[in-house]
Amino acid sequence: MRVVSTQLAVAVVAGLAFCLQGRAAGVAAFAGALIVAFATALLAARAFSTLGGAGATFMRFLVGMILRWIILIGGLLLILVQWKLPFLPTLVGLVAAYAVNVFAFRFKG
Repeated sequence: MRVVSTQLAVAVVAGLAFCLQGRAAGVAAFAGALIVAFATALLAARAFSTLGGAGATFMRFLVGMILRWIILIGGLLLILVQWKLPFLPTLVGLVAAYAVNVFAFRFKG
């Protein structure tokens, strides 16, 4: 929950930071980070839904990872191809939201 909420906060910050370059850049950065937060929440909900054996837990995690990549690729296609938003702000939002994962596991409270 902490990782997803931090990713949502990063999405807002990235969106506001890129609003200085224009509305489209702000929306692109926000959307890029938002799809990462949504994909992480979906993975967590799928992987940690119930307790079970090691095999069942691994399969839930694997299915969650596949769903995560489907959401990420689909979201990027939607942002870049369908809505035709700028690439660089989208990429910066995506990378910033993924950086939360690195720092969340490095600095456990």
